[in-house]
Amino acid sequence: MSIHTMSIPVDFLSEEQFSCSICLEVFTNPVSTPCGHSFCLSCITSYWDSRGKACICPLCKESFRKRPELHINHTLKEITEQFKRMAETSGSHGLSTSPQAGSSQSPRIMERKITGSSRPGELPGGLLMEMKSRFQRTSSSGNLLEASLPSTPPPPYEAARRRFSASGFGPGSSTGPQCSKHQRSLDMFCRNDQTCVCSTCAEDDHHGHLVVPARREMAAKKSQLGIMEAEVQNLITAREKKIEEIQMSLANIQANAQQEVEITLSLFRALVSSLERSQAEVLEIVEMGRAAAELRSQGLIRDLQLEISELSKRSSTLSELSQSNDHFSFFKTYPSLSSGPPMKNWTEVTLTPDPTAGVVLKNVTHMVEKIQDELKKLPQSCLHSVIESPVKQQPRLWKIQDYALDITLDRDSAHPRLMISEDCKQVYCSDNYHTVTDTPERFDRMVCVLGCQGFSSGRHYWEVHVGEKTDWDLGVVNRSVNRKGKISVSPANGYWLLSLRDKHEYAFRANPLMPIYLNPKPQKVGIHVDYEKGRVSFYNADTMALIFTNVYFFTETLYPCFSPCTNRSGQNEAPLVICPISPSE
Repeated sequence: MSIHTMSIPVDFLSEEQFSCSICLEVFTNPVSTPCGHSFCLSCITSYWDSRGKACICPLCKESFRKRPELHINHTLKEITEQFKRMAETSGSHGLSTSPQAGSSQSPRIMERKITGSSRPGELPGGLLMEMKSRFQRTSSSGNLLEASLPSTPPPPYEAARRRFSASGFGPGSSTGPQCSKHQRSLDMFCRNDQTCVCSTCAEDDHHGHLVVPARREMAAKKSQLGIMEAEVQNLITAREKKIEEIQMSLANIQANAQQEVEITLSLFRALVSSLERSQAEVLEIVEMGRAAAELRSQGLIRDLQLEISELSKRSSTLSELSQSNDHFSFFKTYPSLSSGPPMKNWTEVTLTPDPTAGVVLKNVTHMVEKIQDELKKLPQSCLHSVIESPVKQQPRLWKIQDYALDITLDRDSAHPRLMISEDCKQVYCSDNYHTVTDTPERFDRMVCVLGCQGFSSGRHYWEVHVGEKTDWDLGVVNRSVNRKGKISVSPANGYWLLSLRDKHEYAFRANPLMPIYLNPKPQKVGIHVDYEKGRVSFYNADTMALIFTNVYFFTETLYPCFSPCTNRSGQNEAPLVICPISPSE
């Protein structure tokens, strides 16, 4: 196998160049990132998998917008595999352990650096020099396999000293830290004592310790820092999502509270209006009694005034007669005046009060006191409901059969793309429009259908199987809702609908939209309506866990509403199915 390469200075080749900075082993299936650094394919893949979507080079920290496509560096792979095989054979044939003339290194150290390895997969020092020698020869001969092993290796740590000297950390460098004892560069790292040492300290004070090049150890620690950083980022992301979840829940609570305030004000305004009407009616009754008494008194006074007028005339006649001297005229007139005129006996006549007098005040007083007592209890009752135990706030296991509504789908209201089963219990959306009569009751743009059964009082419950559908709408609507053209779906427009979009996004259709977080995803949804209390509630019918409740003031007949939504290229083709509710035992 011939591998041609440019001439590489031997001093710039090191064991670190043939080792993965993540696993610290000789490359296995080496690949290179766009920034130019090489790693084992499995190492860099595992590193990126641990960081989620973030793709960062463990060495230079360069960030990539999307994960790069990695290809094995076959040249580097062939070199490392060739020398792995040489390392295996070197153990059986042995390598020269005689020290170089003039070398200060001990035979034991030379044996450890040449034939030994600090850990499996690490290149022995002799093989490292062999690789350097063959790279040097390759530039002239072009055949890597023609090179032979050198007879005498260089002194231990020399390559590391040359390598770090080139970057300004070797002896004589004024920028790197120096060993205070030997005045050498602190370019090695003792893993036993977790400190930087020079090559001399490694042979003396740290004899027998695991000593590795400091730069390589730093690269390994940096890769670990990258993993730690990824874990921290995952924790940050989880907490940011929790903050977002809390904020969305708060927005939902605030929207519900605002709606509750508006409905409460509306109910109190209706109550005040009702009180005003009752007040007017009661005052009218009192006024009628007063007017009747006035008319009766006027009649009595008129009769009395007539009798007074008659008596006044009689009195004048009697006075004139008493003054008369004509006996003939006197006896002629006297008989008619001797007997008194017919008069009414007013002794028993009285102006009695109207029968309603006092009764109205008594009844009104009793009613006002009763209402005031109930109003005084209202805040305490609301507070007691709020501070009830969580168990009591959970949906109670009421007898659903008592409120079960047997619903069938109304074909005359169905959108032209909807297909309804023969028993009118299932509906799904087809890809084509069907020829149907355009009745006023039919929806022509919103893909939905209503139930045949409407109600304007009482409590009602039904269940719908939604399964794994990605989109749907369920709830109730007013009879008079707009069914043509674009529709703004909200309670203000007569729509009370729970929705699912894109398989995971649940919301109550209001203005603004009220997102709902559900776990687990319901397979069957129960809808319960209490008309008198103005309440629409949605449940996970399998667990009877409450999903959402909305309170409103109903004024019209309500009809169940079903929307399977569009097919979405076959991903949402399953039907909505109205489920039968089993009778209780």
